[in-house]
Amino acid sequence: MQFDNPLIVQSDRTLLLDVHAPLAADCRNDLIPFAELERSPEHLHTYRLTPLSLWNATSAGFTAEDAVEVLKKYARYDVPQSVVMWISETAGRFGKLRLLPGIKVRVPLKPSKEMEAGVAERANVQGAESASGSEGDGGASASAGENSEPGKQAKPGQSESDQTAGNLQNGKTADSGQTDSVANPADCQYIEEQYLYLVTAYRQVFLEIAANPAAKKLLTPCTYDENAVTEKAELSDDEKKYCFSLKLTDRGTVKQVLLKSLWPVKDEIQLEDGEPLDFSLRETTNKGASFEIRDYQKAAAQALVGNKGPGTGFGTIVLPCGAGKTIVGMQVMDLLKTSTLIITTNISAVHQWIQELLDKSNLKPEQIAEYTGENKEIKEVTVATYQVLTWRPEKDGPYPHFSIFRERKWGLIIYDEVHMLPAPVFRVVAELQAVRRVGLTATLVREDGCEGFVFSLVGPKRYDVPWKELEKTGWIATAECVEIRLDLPESQEVDYAVSVARVKHRIASENPKKFEIAKALIKMYPEDKILVIGQYISQLEKIAEDLKVPIITGKTPNQERDKIYADFRAGKIHVLIVSKVANFAIDLPDASIAIQISGTFGSRQEEAQRLGRILRPKERTSRFFTLITRNTVEEDFGSNRQKFLAEQGYSYRILRYSEPEDLDELKENIALPEGCGSAF
Repeated sequence: MQFDNPLIVQSDRTLLLDVHAPLAADCRNDLIPFAELERSPEHLHTYRLTPLSLWNATSAGFTAEDAVEVLKKYARYDVPQSVVMWISETAGRFGKLRLLPGIKVRVPLKPSKEMEAGVAERANVQGAESASGSEGDGGASASAGENSEPGKQAKPGQSESDQTAGNLQNGKTADSGQTDSVANPADCQYIEEQYLYLVTAYRQVFLEIAANPAAKKLLTPCTYDENAVTEKAELSDDEKKYCFSLKLTDRGTVKQVLLKSLWPVKDEIQLEDGEPLDFSLRETTNKGASFEIRDYQKAAAQALVGNKGPGTGFGTIVLPCGAGKTIVGMQVMDLLKTSTLIITTNISAVHQWIQELLDKSNLKPEQIAEYTGENKEIKEVTVATYQVLTWRPEKDGPYPHFSIFRERKWGLIIYDEVHMLPAPVFRVVAELQAVRRVGLTATLVREDGCEGFVFSLVGPKRYDVPWKELEKTGWIATAECVEIRLDLPESQEVDYAVSVARVKHRIASENPKKFEIAKALIKMYPEDKILVIGQYISQLEKIAEDLKVPIITGKTPNQERDKIYADFRAGKIHVLIVSKVANFAIDLPDASIAIQISGTFGSRQEEAQRLGRILRPKERTSRFFTLITRNTVEEDFGSNRQKFLAEQGYSYRILRYSEPEDLDELKENIALPEGCGSAF
């Protein structure tokens, strides 16, 4: 026992971090790669070990042994053996299922009835022949759901293509030279269908996957046929035996299904090259400034690209807001030099990407296209929005703009702010598993619980760096977070008490006392560029009208929006009111104060993104003010919103507001101790 150590590891896989212990800050940084923060009150922060947090760490090269070593290094008491075993077993699941190249099979597109009969008869003959063989040579026919053994044939009732996949070990495909004595191949058209192999060296894993109802619809037990594949892979004898085949088009869906069953798939299939692109980054920007890629940006891009071999070229990169994720994306483009599709959150972000590419790379305007609600062009480098991709004319109809994914032979897809990836886009991402792809984000937190989809479809976390680490090196600004708590006016107390939860949140969020506090803060910092951010448009419009300052909402025309942003950057505007449209991918480098008057319930990602609006490096300290109505649901939501930032080491200073003089406390610049948590 080491009583000075900050961490208590409990048998339920929760970790309690004493924020007042000497090594608390170091411990918090070392926990970030593999543990998730759950609660962060003022004295003890609670982390939890989860399968997804361990698999993200493992895929980035952080081993189970590394995780156990961190726990033992900082543990106040002995680490429970059950936790050590769970970490080893859970992390060890990553890599037990490998996805490998399969073969191409010629299958009939529209077979005649005679050919269907011939196929069925031939399949029955082959099944009878296989039944007499040994287990290693094919075995007897069995359903995957009834104690299937490796090497046994496909299930009855499958399509011809699936039956063919189930017989891969025999090499009996439609173009294998075998004579069709029943039907004339000229009676139908053929297409080539690509198949993949899913292999494991463990019989128990094979049987569990084979019995999975959702997986059975997509996977066919078979034996690996090394003579039929064109791309060779190294397999053990057991992997050749414990094997499934699947269609290439089911690649992403299979990974999703198996992840839900706590079996992450290690995808080791070589990704396809796209159209070549002459792309390079400049040493001097078009504006004449010196331009140099930072070391961590180079490391992040290299971690994704790797050696360009199997198992590389896909994943997510997690960097703080203001750390230059756009530059990382451009560095990936420089390493791959291929046609690129960039998808981001809004039109302003599209324009920023295009401006950055023109300023810092050798691309010419005629090589870059904008694909938005206003312009729909496709060129070597195309920048689109999630909104236009998910638009459809009818509620239950198809998404017409999904075709952009197939318009060119893309070599790279960049998902900007990947944590915002809309659910409909997941369907397309599931099909685009052969394309190199990178997700850029400041946080993988999603309030809808779909972090696993990002892991399985875009890819695991490849690079991460703590926010405070970049703050210490000066790459992002030092920030002070202040929560100002105020009372609800007496006139609204009854309405609040009798309202449902959603209405209560709005009443608390639109507390009229927030107007006077926001105006007082703006007056207190006349030299700063200030953003006032909120959720409710009517509330924002009232403040904008009172202050006589511009406002940007979702209804603001794009041309007007870009002009207002430009005026703010140029110093023509001192205060700017913005709705949630400014949460993401907006570059306002000189903004140094954000006043958050309302937010989206308990969204942790929104809190992080809003702080990120003021984290571009600058000489002055940035300040993030959050206005909260005391003794209301807004307090509870506020505490949840702050979890992610508390995990990154940010502290919230609490100030209770009753009268204007209470704000004088802000002038004292009280220094918070290193590693101190927020007081909820």
